[in-house]
Amino acid sequence: MPKFAANLTMMFTEWPFLDRFDAAADAGFGAVEYLFPYEVEPGEIALRLERNRLEQALFNLPPGDWAGGERGMAALPERFDDVAASVGRALDYAAATGVRRLHLMAGIADRSSPAASAAYRRSIVHVAERLASAGIDLLLEPINGRNMPGYFLDDFAFAAALIEELRLPNLKLQFDIYHRQIMDGDVVMALRRLLPIIGHVQIASVPSRHEPDDEEINYPYLFAELDRLGYAGFVGCEYNPRNHTLDGLRWFQSFKRS
Repeated sequence: MPKFAANLTMMFTEWPFLDRFDAAADAGFGAVEYLFPYEVEPGEIALRLERNRLEQALFNLPPGDWAGGERGMAALPERFDDVAASVGRALDYAAATGVRRLHLMAGIADRSSPAASAAYRRSIVHVAERLASAGIDLLLEPINGRNMPGYFLDDFAFAAALIEELRLPNLKLQFDIYHRQIMDGDVVMALRRLLPIIGHVQIASVPSRHEPDDEEINYPYLFAELDRLGYAGFVGCEYNPRNHTLDGLRWFQSFKRS
């Protein structure tokens, strides 16, 4: 049975951020993820995880100036020092939360630019090697251009080829089924082919990015396929609830932790 992680950036927003941990646990989740934890002290997050018996599945390294439009820094040649500095901050939160995988956002950049491609590779190698010393995997996530125009890593084939090329043992693919369906489709065959390098899976309906219970993807089939493939990682629920979060959890009832 898949191990689902509630995405607390998008779900349970009816509660303040720290109270979302309690709400997710009460709803039956055993794990959580979110985009960024950096506005809250790491010890406060650790307390919520411990008291609710929650696992921290994933969060992102600092992305730069998010409010100013930055979506990561890894492919920006002039931001390497900022990428390097961000690792220490992420590791402080990793130590507090026990997370074992972090996502590095690439940024808004032209993938045809040799300078951007070189910067991206340099950033990945640097970050992966530092995370490896802490026993943490580094994840790369292709993101579709409809949701994030101009994002550097907008291609699953490129991401997979880069992971194979760099051959870093803790470098993995973050396979967001929502993004995959929009960019390429062929989700099941891609899961089967890429399983050896997949470190995390995320879900949402397509095209509306709501609960995984409607629209063009047959999620019950995909959940069964993940079991058939022996996928043992987390499945992050990175979706925007249609209405109140709790009202949209009918799909999740058979997966609640006991």
